[in-house]
Amino acid sequence: MQRLAIILVLFLGACTGKPALDDAALSDRTLNLEEFFEGRSVAYGQFQDVFGTVRRRFEVQINGRWDGETLTLVEDFVYEDGSTEQRIWTLIKTGADTWEGTAPGVLGVATGEERGDAFNWIYTIDLPMPDGSTRRFSFDDWMWLLSDNRLLNRAYMSAYGVPVGEVIITFEKL
Repeated sequence: MQRLAIILVLFLGACTGKPALDDAALSDRTLNLEEFFEGRSVAYGQFQDVFGTVRRRFEVQINGRWDGETLTLVEDFVYEDGSTEQRIWTLIKTGADTWEGTAPGVLGVATGEERGDAFNWIYTIDLPMPDGSTRRFSFDDWMWLLSDNRLLNRAYMSAYGVPVGEVIITFEKL
């Protein structure tokens, strides 16, 4: 019976609505990743599982550099337990509103599209776990520009097509 309840919860979690780039815009802001992330920013976030339990919190110091074609993001994570991680993203602008990117652990190429105040970023990555192992996750990552210096990020995480949780982050441009 417990197994059936878990399967039902996971199924219902997979059926919940997610944002779409065609959703009605809630503002007249326009997100340009290269403008927002150029220079320094800081982010505060947490991972919560499919049941809503917060499992991990973190802070990220970000240094961004835009050279007219490539946006490089150096992300230095500090987790609540004191552990650290660095991820370096290399994003290439492939069109007026489209991006491709790579980072250590990312399988293949991440793809993204800006529309209005929103950005959607899709990728699969092998992430380090607190016990020293790595696990593969797919991300359906959404960002919304809230103001000139604030960005909200909600990332839907799955493993092998099964929802495992969400990461919620706020970015502040310094």
